[in-house]
Amino acid sequence: MKNLAYDLHVHSCLSPCASDESTPANIAGLAEILGLDVVALTDHNSCKNCPAFFKAAQRHGIIPIAGMEITTEEEIHVLCLFPELDAAMDFDGFVYGRLFPMKNDEAIFGRQIIMNEADTELGRVENCLINAVSIDLYSLGNEVKSRGGIIIPAHIERAAFSLISSLGFVPHDCGFDCVEIRSKEAVENLKATHPYLNNCKILHNSDAHCLEDLSMGEERMVVGERSVRGVFGGITGIA
Repeated sequence: MKNLAYDLHVHSCLSPCASDESTPANIAGLAEILGLDVVALTDHNSCKNCPAFFKAAQRHGIIPIAGMEITTEEEIHVLCLFPELDAAMDFDGFVYGRLFPMKNDEAIFGRQIIMNEADTELGRVENCLINAVSIDLYSLGNEVKSRGGIIIPAHIERAAFSLISSLGFVPHDCGFDCVEIRSKEAVENLKATHPYLNNCKILHNSDAHCLEDLSMGEERMVVGERSVRGVFGGITGIA
């Protein structure tokens, strides 16, 4: 068994609300310094910086996971993690076609920069990535599962863009058995109020939008092997 330090909710400069300094290469390099073993890149409604992150992470000995923080029709933020880069990029195309067609205003929302592994800008995403996507929570689980991925409702204790704030309850039939709760102090109260959470694995991620917010290596999970497959087993409980 392996004990891995993780951070499975990290934004790069592709997310308009993230720092331009949070490039895939900078994230991977800092993750190594901080002692992280596995990092998921989860930009808003896009996976377009995942290819660069994979190459950078491999240079630094980090296990990379391709992901996305999608905003559903209900305005719920959900982490979508994939076992393979190709599956994530296929999902990226699916999502972009369902994103509200509004051009990004960089002066208001920030830049949406696509990078390569050497921190060279390759381009920018035209449509604004912070809008909701025309897919509901129930359908999302099926779409992600069909690509071998898993969904994790993000920061469910938050007062906005969370499972509880949007629905008022925790549904048990949306295809997830893991949730993200950023505040450890909120866990027991949430479990008491929403008993379904007692059957869920709880993750504590950084939701980093700038480099200084990356996890310091304090959050760990026990996995069967040091690989993406091992991490997915650690999240789902299925080897």
